[in-house]
Amino acid sequence: MVQRDYILREIERIGTIMNAIRQKLFGENDNLSISIETQIENTKSMLFNEIAFDIDKFLVLNSEELSVYISGFDGFNVENTELLANCISQIGFNDNSGNSKNYLEKALQLYELCNLKSKTFSFERETNIMAIKNIL
Repeated sequence: MVQRDYILREIERIGTIMNAIRQKLFGENDNLSISIETQIENTKSMLFNEIAFDIDKFLVLNSEELSVYISGFDGFNVENTELLANCISQIGFNDNSGNSKNYLEKALQLYELCNLKSKTFSFERETNIMAIKNIL
């Protein structure tokens, strides 16, 4: 029972962190003086500081390594993985540095991982997958 409570707390904590990062990165349009590159760097550091998730390492992983890397974190259920995919895809859509394709490919891999692990169909997820495939 104690282990289950811990896992549920971790799932909730990671979900809260992912939502806060998405809100900070893409929800505040009133601070236009901060460049997208600065926001991306802030997101990377928040993910690393809060849950030890290294985006730079994540971007070089292949599909199998990506699945193993994600499963190594307590609290990354399908919903939190999808939140991470949403965050990474938004970075890819907004990044002008030339790495946008890499971000979008990783987001697509995360969405596909969600499809494999989820028992329910998500129209929003499929819409996001189609949007990424249209860009790539």
